[in-house]
Amino acid sequence: MAKKLSKKVRIDFRKNRQTSKRQNDFTRQVQADETDIDHIDREQRVSGKGDLSRKRTVLGEHDENDAFILSVDEASCLRGRVLSAIGSTQCTVQVDEGQTGAGRHFECTVRRVVRTLSRHARNAVVTGDRVLFLPSENNCGVIERVEPRQGVLARGHQYKQHILVANVSQVAIVSSASEPALKPALIDRFLVSAAKGNVRAIIVLNKCDLVELADLQPIIGQYARLGYTIVPTSVQSGLGIAWLRRLLKQQQTVFTGQSGVGKSSLLNAIQPGLAIKTGDVSRITQKGRHTTRFAQLRELDFGGWVVDTPGIRQLELWDVHPGEMEAFFVEFRSFVPQCKFPDCLHIVEDSCAVRAAVERDLISQIRYESYLRLVIGDD
Repeated sequence: MAKKLSKKVRIDFRKNRQTSKRQNDFTRQVQADETDIDHIDREQRVSGKGDLSRKRTVLGEHDENDAFILSVDEASCLRGRVLSAIGSTQCTVQVDEGQTGAGRHFECTVRRVVRTLSRHARNAVVTGDRVLFLPSENNCGVIERVEPRQGVLARGHQYKQHILVANVSQVAIVSSASEPALKPALIDRFLVSAAKGNVRAIIVLNKCDLVELADLQPIIGQYARLGYTIVPTSVQSGLGIAWLRRLLKQQQTVFTGQSGVGKSSLLNAIQPGLAIKTGDVSRITQKGRHTTRFAQLRELDFGGWVVDTPGIRQLELWDVHPGEMEAFFVEFRSFVPQCKFPDCLHIVEDSCAVRAAVERDLISQIRYESYLRLVIGDD
Protein backbone atom coordinates (compact mmCIF):
# COMPACT_ATOMS: atom_id res chain seq x y z
CA MET A 1 0.00 0.00 0.00
CA ALA A 2 1.35 3.43 -0.93
CA LYS A 3 2.24 5.86 1.78
CA LYS A 4 -0.05 8.76 2.49
CA LEU A 5 0.84 12.31 1.58
CA SER A 6 3.19 14.22 3.83
CA LYS A 7 1.49 16.14 6.58
CA LYS A 8 2.26 18.58 9.35
CA VAL A 9 1.91 17.57 12.98
CA ARG A 10 1.80 19.86 15.99
CA ILE A 11 3.53 18.43 19.05
CA ASP A 12 4.05 19.65 22.61
CA PHE A 13 7.53 20.19 24.02
CA ARG A 14 7.86 20.41 27.77
CA LYS A 15 10.71 22.29 29.36
CA ASN A 16 13.11 20.26 31.46
CA ARG A 17 13.19 22.78 34.29
CA GLN A 18 10.67 25.42 35.26
CA THR A 19 10.20 27.52 38.36
CA SER A 20 6.74 27.52 39.85
CA LYS A 21 4.32 30.01 38.34
CA ARG A 22 2.42 30.23 41.60
CA GLN A 23 3.96 32.75 43.96
CA ASN A 24 1.21 32.97 46.59
CA ASP A 25 -0.38 30.38 48.82
CA PHE A 26 -4.07 31.02 48.15
CA THR A 27 -5.31 28.42 50.62
CA ARG A 28 -3.54 29.98 53.60
CA GLN A 29 -4.61 33.47 52.60
CA VAL A 30 -8.27 32.43 52.49
CA GLN A 31 -8.02 30.58 55.80
CA ALA A 32 -6.42 33.64 57.41
CA ASP A 33 -9.08 36.06 56.25
CA GLU A 34 -12.11 34.72 54.40
CA THR A 35 -13.64 38.21 54.22
CA ASP A 36 -10.66 39.51 52.25
CA ILE A 37 -10.95 36.93 49.46
CA ASP A 38 -11.92 39.52 46.86
CA HIS A 39 -8.56 41.27 47.26
CA ILE A 40 -6.37 38.22 46.62
CA ASP A 41 -4.19 38.63 43.52
CA ARG A 42 -5.82 36.74 40.65
CA GLU A 43 -3.29 37.53 37.95
CA GLN A 44 -0.94 34.66 38.73
CA ARG A 45 -1.28 31.30 37.05
CA VAL A 46 -2.21 28.27 39.10
CA SER A 47 -2.38 25.58 36.43
CA GLY A 48 1.30 25.66 35.51
CA LYS A 49 0.71 26.64 31.90
CA GLY A 50 2.68 29.27 30.07
CA ASP A 51 6.40 28.53 29.81
CA LEU A 52 5.97 24.87 30.77
CA SER A 53 5.11 23.87 27.21
CA ARG A 54 5.51 25.08 23.67
CA LYS A 55 4.33 23.93 20.27
CA ARG A 56 6.35 22.87 17.27
CA THR A 57 5.31 21.80 13.78
CA VAL A 58 7.07 18.76 12.29
CA LEU A 59 6.77 17.12 8.89
CA GLY A 60 6.28 13.44 8.25
CA GLU A 61 4.05 10.80 6.73
CA HIS A 62 2.08 7.76 7.81
CA ASP A 63 2.98 4.27 6.60
CA GLU A 64 0.56 1.43 5.85
CA ASN A 65 0.25 0.69 9.59
CA ASP A 66 -0.57 4.35 10.31
CA ALA A 67 2.76 4.84 12.09
CA PHE A 68 4.10 8.40 11.80
CA ILE A 69 7.49 8.58 10.07
CA LEU A 70 9.40 11.78 10.78
CA SER A 71 10.87 13.56 7.75
CA VAL A 72 14.64 14.05 8.05
CA ASP A 73 17.55 14.90 5.76
CA GLU A 74 18.45 11.32 4.81
CA ALA A 75 21.44 12.41 2.71
CA SER A 76 23.30 13.64 5.80
CA CYS A 77 22.39 10.64 7.96
CA LEU A 78 23.70 7.11 8.32
CA ARG A 79 21.53 4.04 8.74
CA GLY A 80 22.26 1.67 11.56
CA ARG A 81 20.95 -0.75 14.14
CA VAL A 82 20.77 -0.10 17.87
CA LEU A 83 22.93 -2.63 19.74
CA SER A 84 21.96 -1.33 23.17
CA ALA A 85 19.89 1.48 24.60
CA ILE A 86 19.94 2.85 28.14
CA GLY A 87 17.39 5.61 28.51
CA SER A 88 17.69 8.28 25.82
CA THR A 89 21.32 9.24 26.40
CA GLN A 90 23.27 6.02 25.88
CA CYS A 91 22.50 4.31 22.59
CA THR A 92 25.15 2.28 20.78
CA VAL A 93 24.46 2.11 17.05
CA GLN A 94 26.26 -0.05 14.48
CA VAL A 95 26.39 1.28 10.93
CA ASP A 96 24.65 -0.95 8.36
CA GLU A 97 26.46 -2.70 5.53
CA GLY A 98 26.69 -0.59 2.38
CA GLN A 99 26.97 2.64 4.38
CA THR A 100 30.05 4.79 4.88
CA GLY A 101 31.94 3.31 7.82
CA ALA A 102 29.95 0.04 7.80
CA GLY A 103 30.37 -1.88 11.06
CA ARG A 104 31.53 1.13 13.09
CA HIS A 105 29.93 1.83 16.46
CA PHE A 106 28.61 5.26 17.41
CA GLU A 107 27.47 6.42 20.84
CA CYS A 108 24.28 8.35 20.16
CA THR A 109 21.77 10.49 21.97
CA VAL A 110 18.16 10.85 20.79
CA ARG A 111 16.79 13.97 19.17
CA ARG A 112 14.18 15.59 21.41
CA VAL A 113 11.48 15.54 18.74
CA VAL A 114 11.91 11.75 18.50
CA ARG A 115 11.44 11.41 22.26
CA THR A 116 8.40 13.68 22.19
CA LEU A 117 6.70 11.69 19.44
CA SER A 118 7.16 8.55 21.58
CA ARG A 119 5.98 10.06 24.86
CA HIS A 120 3.31 7.35 25.32
CA ALA A 121 5.98 4.62 25.39
CA ARG A 122 8.55 4.05 28.09
CA ASN A 123 11.49 4.39 25.68
CA ALA A 124 11.76 6.19 22.36
CA VAL A 125 14.63 3.98 21.18
CA VAL A 126 15.09 0.30 22.08
CA THR A 127 17.59 -2.42 21.33
CA GLY A 128 17.14 -3.74 17.80
CA ASP A 129 15.69 -0.53 16.36
CA ARG A 130 16.61 0.50 12.83
CA VAL A 131 17.51 4.19 12.96
CA LEU A 132 18.82 7.12 10.97
CA PHE A 133 21.42 9.10 12.87
CA LEU A 134 23.53 12.18 12.24
CA PRO A 135 27.21 11.36 12.91
CA SER A 136 29.54 13.80 14.62
CA GLU A 137 33.11 13.79 15.93
CA ASN A 138 34.63 11.13 18.19
CA ASN A 139 32.21 8.40 17.05
CA CYS A 140 29.23 10.22 18.52
CA GLY A 141 25.91 11.01 16.92
CA VAL A 142 22.25 11.97 17.29
CA ILE A 143 19.38 9.66 16.36
CA GLU A 144 17.09 11.58 14.01
CA ARG A 145 14.45 8.93 13.26
CA VAL A 146 13.37 5.46 14.33
CA GLU A 147 12.13 3.31 11.46
CA PRO A 148 8.84 1.35 11.80
CA ARG A 149 9.27 -1.78 13.90
CA GLN A 150 8.41 -5.29 12.74
CA GLY A 151 8.57 -8.06 15.39
CA VAL A 152 8.59 -6.79 18.99
CA LEU A 153 8.56 -8.24 22.48
CA ALA A 154 6.81 -5.87 24.88
CA ARG A 155 5.25 -5.66 28.33
CA GLY A 156 3.30 -3.12 30.35
CA HIS A 157 5.16 -0.90 32.79
CA GLN A 158 3.48 1.83 34.86
CA TYR A 159 0.63 2.18 32.34
CA LYS A 160 3.02 2.53 29.41
CA GLN A 161 4.26 0.15 26.76
CA HIS A 162 7.76 -1.09 27.48
CA ILE A 163 9.26 -2.62 24.33
CA LEU A 164 12.06 -4.95 25.41
CA VAL A 165 13.45 -5.44 21.90
CA ALA A 166 12.41 -4.65 18.32
CA ASN A 167 12.86 -6.20 14.88
CA VAL A 168 13.31 -9.80 16.00
CA SER A 169 12.03 -12.88 14.18
CA GLN A 170 11.78 -15.21 17.17
CA VAL A 171 11.87 -15.31 20.95
CA ALA A 172 13.55 -18.02 22.98
CA ILE A 173 11.51 -18.32 26.19
CA VAL A 174 14.01 -19.78 28.65
CA SER A 175 12.72 -21.56 31.74
CA SER A 176 14.53 -23.90 34.09
CA ALA A 177 13.64 -27.40 35.18
CA SER A 178 14.94 -26.55 38.65
CA GLU A 179 16.68 -23.73 40.55
CA PRO A 180 14.48 -21.72 40.10
CA ALA A 181 11.44 -23.94 39.80
CA LEU A 182 9.62 -24.40 36.52
CA LYS A 183 6.78 -21.88 36.03
CA PRO A 184 4.42 -22.87 33.19
CA ALA A 185 2.22 -19.82 33.88
CA LEU A 186 5.13 -17.49 33.09
CA ILE A 187 5.86 -19.42 29.90
CA ASP A 188 2.23 -18.92 28.86
CA ARG A 189 2.49 -15.18 29.48
CA PHE A 190 5.53 -14.97 27.24
CA LEU A 191 3.76 -17.02 24.56
CA VAL A 192 0.90 -14.50 24.53
CA SER A 193 3.32 -11.56 24.40
CA ALA A 194 5.24 -13.16 21.53
CA ALA A 195 2.06 -13.83 19.54
CA LYS A 196 0.89 -10.25 20.15
CA GLY A 197 4.19 -8.94 18.77
CA ASN A 198 4.11 -11.27 15.73
CA VAL A 199 7.20 -13.14 16.87
CA ARG A 200 7.73 -16.92 16.62
CA ALA A 201 8.22 -18.58 20.02
CA ILE A 202 10.69 -21.29 21.02
CA ILE A 203 10.47 -22.77 24.52
CA VAL A 204 13.86 -23.63 26.02
CA LEU A 205 13.75 -25.87 29.09
CA ASN A 206 17.17 -25.38 30.67
CA LYS A 207 19.07 -27.09 33.54
CA CYS A 208 17.71 -30.50 32.59
CA ASP A 209 20.76 -32.10 34.24
CA LEU A 210 19.23 -31.27 37.65
CA VAL A 211 16.16 -33.48 37.15
CA GLU A 212 15.16 -36.75 35.51
CA LEU A 213 14.34 -35.97 31.90
CA ALA A 214 11.46 -38.46 32.01
CA ASP A 215 9.77 -36.29 34.65
CA LEU A 216 9.64 -33.44 32.16
CA GLN A 217 7.90 -35.42 29.42
CA PRO A 218 4.35 -34.29 30.41
CA ILE A 219 5.23 -30.59 30.12
CA ILE A 220 7.31 -31.16 26.98
CA GLY A 221 4.51 -33.14 25.38
CA GLN A 222 1.90 -30.53 26.34
CA TYR A 223 3.61 -27.73 24.41
CA ALA A 224 4.80 -29.96 21.57
CA ARG A 225 1.22 -31.05 20.87
CA LEU A 226 0.23 -27.40 20.59
CA GLY A 227 2.80 -26.92 17.83
CA TYR A 228 5.50 -25.13 19.82
CA THR A 229 9.17 -26.02 19.45
CA ILE A 230 10.44 -27.02 22.90
CA VAL A 231 14.13 -27.67 23.43
CA PRO A 232 15.45 -29.40 26.59
CA THR A 233 18.96 -28.08 27.30
CA SER A 234 21.81 -28.35 29.77
CA VAL A 235 24.98 -26.28 29.72
CA GLN A 236 26.69 -28.85 31.96
CA SER A 237 26.04 -31.90 29.76
CA GLY A 238 25.68 -30.12 26.41
CA LEU A 239 22.14 -31.44 25.91
CA GLY A 240 20.27 -29.53 23.20
CA ILE A 241 23.03 -26.94 22.55
CA ALA A 242 23.64 -28.05 18.94
CA TRP A 243 19.88 -28.11 18.27
CA LEU A 244 19.45 -24.62 19.71
CA ARG A 245 22.38 -23.35 17.64
CA ARG A 246 20.66 -24.58 14.46
CA LEU A 247 17.44 -22.81 15.45
CA LEU A 248 19.31 -19.51 15.93
CA LYS A 249 21.20 -19.59 12.64
CA GLN A 250 20.29 -16.67 10.34
CA GLN A 251 17.56 -15.54 12.78
CA GLN A 252 17.08 -12.46 14.94
CA THR A 253 16.41 -14.01 18.36
CA VAL A 254 15.72 -12.52 21.77
CA PHE A 255 16.42 -14.63 24.87
CA THR A 256 14.03 -13.87 27.71
CA GLY A 257 12.81 -15.40 30.95
CA GLN A 258 13.06 -14.92 34.68
CA SER A 259 16.37 -14.27 36.44
CA GLY A 260 18.58 -17.28 37.10
CA VAL A 261 17.24 -19.63 34.41
CA GLY A 262 20.56 -19.59 32.55
CA LYS A 263 19.98 -17.34 29.53
CA SER A 264 23.50 -15.91 29.55
CA SER A 265 25.06 -19.32 30.23
CA LEU A 266 23.23 -20.79 27.25
CA LEU A 267 24.45 -18.02 24.97
CA ASN A 268 28.02 -18.52 26.19
CA ALA A 269 27.69 -22.24 25.42
CA ILE A 270 26.30 -21.54 21.95
CA GLN A 271 29.14 -19.13 21.17
CA PRO A 272 31.88 -19.04 23.87
CA GLY A 273 33.37 -15.82 22.48
CA LEU A 274 30.36 -13.83 23.67
CA ALA A 275 31.72 -13.97 27.25
CA ILE A 276 28.48 -12.78 28.83
CA LYS A 277 28.57 -12.34 32.60
CA THR A 278 26.60 -14.97 34.53
CA GLY A 279 25.32 -15.29 38.10
CA ASP A 280 23.94 -17.77 40.62
CA VAL A 281 20.52 -18.44 42.09
CA SER A 282 19.91 -17.52 45.74
CA ARG A 283 19.66 -20.65 47.86
CA ILE A 284 17.21 -18.91 50.20
CA THR A 285 14.73 -17.32 47.80
CA GLN A 286 15.38 -19.60 44.80
CA LYS A 287 15.38 -16.45 42.67
CA GLY A 288 18.06 -15.42 40.26
CA ARG A 289 20.24 -12.38 40.68
CA HIS A 290 20.31 -9.88 37.81
CA THR A 291 23.57 -10.11 35.89
CA THR A 292 22.30 -8.71 32.57
CA ARG A 293 21.45 -5.05 33.25
CA PHE A 294 20.12 -4.06 29.84
CA ALA A 295 19.20 -5.69 26.54
CA GLN A 296 22.16 -6.02 24.19
CA LEU A 297 22.22 -7.17 20.57
CA ARG A 298 25.11 -9.49 19.66
CA GLU A 299 26.14 -10.93 16.31
CA LEU A 300 26.66 -14.69 15.97
CA ASP A 301 29.66 -16.12 14.12
CA PHE A 302 27.51 -18.68 12.31
CA GLY A 303 24.96 -16.09 11.14
CA GLY A 304 22.19 -14.23 12.90
CA TRP A 305 21.81 -12.03 15.96
CA VAL A 306 20.80 -12.65 19.56
CA VAL A 307 19.60 -10.34 22.30
CA ASP A 308 20.22 -11.17 25.95
CA THR A 309 17.65 -9.39 28.14
CA PRO A 310 17.51 -8.75 31.90
CA GLY A 311 15.60 -11.34 33.90
CA ILE A 312 11.87 -10.77 34.35
CA ARG A 313 10.08 -11.99 37.45
CA GLN A 314 6.67 -10.70 36.38
CA LEU A 315 5.38 -9.98 32.90
CA GLU A 316 2.46 -7.59 32.58
CA LEU A 317 0.86 -8.01 29.17
CA TRP A 318 0.37 -4.89 27.10
CA ASP A 319 -2.69 -4.10 25.00
CA VAL A 320 -4.26 -7.55 25.34
CA HIS A 321 -7.93 -7.33 26.31
CA PRO A 322 -9.73 -10.17 28.15
CA GLY A 323 -12.06 -10.73 25.20
CA GLU A 324 -9.18 -11.47 22.82
CA MET A 325 -7.15 -13.66 25.18
CA GLU A 326 -8.77 -16.86 23.85
CA ALA A 327 -7.16 -16.24 20.45
CA PHE A 328 -3.68 -16.69 21.95
CA PHE A 329 -4.49 -20.14 23.37
CA VAL A 330 -4.36 -22.31 20.26
CA GLU A 331 -6.11 -25.30 21.88
CA PHE A 332 -9.23 -23.16 22.51
CA ARG A 333 -9.85 -22.37 18.86
CA SER A 334 -11.82 -25.46 17.87
CA PHE A 335 -14.08 -25.16 20.93
CA VAL A 336 -14.81 -21.42 21.02
CA PRO A 337 -17.40 -21.51 18.17
CA GLN A 338 -19.38 -24.12 20.15
CA CYS A 339 -19.92 -21.82 23.15
CA LYS A 340 -23.52 -20.71 23.66
CA PHE A 341 -22.66 -17.01 24.01
CA PRO A 342 -20.51 -15.21 21.39
CA ASP A 343 -18.87 -13.07 24.10
CA CYS A 344 -18.13 -16.02 26.39
CA LEU A 345 -15.00 -15.50 28.50
CA HIS A 346 -14.94 -19.21 29.50
CA ILE A 347 -14.98 -18.46 33.22
CA VAL A 348 -18.45 -19.16 34.68
CA GLU A 349 -20.74 -18.92 31.64
CA ASP A 350 -23.35 -21.61 30.96
CA SER A 351 -22.88 -23.99 28.03
CA CYS A 352 -19.20 -23.09 27.65
CA ALA A 353 -17.50 -25.54 25.26
CA VAL A 354 -14.02 -24.60 26.52
CA ARG A 355 -14.82 -25.43 30.14
CA ALA A 356 -16.43 -28.68 28.98
CA ALA A 357 -13.24 -29.53 27.07
CA VAL A 358 -11.18 -28.94 30.22
CA GLU A 359 -13.43 -31.32 32.19
CA ARG A 360 -12.93 -33.97 29.48
CA ASP A 361 -9.12 -33.47 29.54
CA LEU A 362 -9.15 -32.18 25.97
CA ILE A 363 -7.56 -28.95 27.23
CA SER A 364 -4.81 -28.98 29.85
CA GLN A 365 -5.97 -27.91 33.31
CA ILE A 366 -2.64 -26.11 33.81
CA ARG A 367 -3.05 -24.12 30.61
CA TYR A 368 -6.66 -23.28 31.47
CA GLU A 369 -5.57 -21.98 34.87
CA SER A 370 -2.97 -19.79 33.12
CA TYR A 371 -5.74 -18.44 30.91
CA LEU A 372 -7.90 -17.62 33.95
CA ARG A 373 -5.05 -15.72 35.64
CA LEU A 374 -4.52 -13.65 32.52
CA VAL A 375 -8.20 -12.84 32.02
CA ILE A 376 -9.03 -12.16 35.67
CA GLY A 377 -5.76 -10.34 36.28
CA ASP A 378 -4.52 -12.50 39.14
CA ASP A 379 -0.70 -12.53 39.10
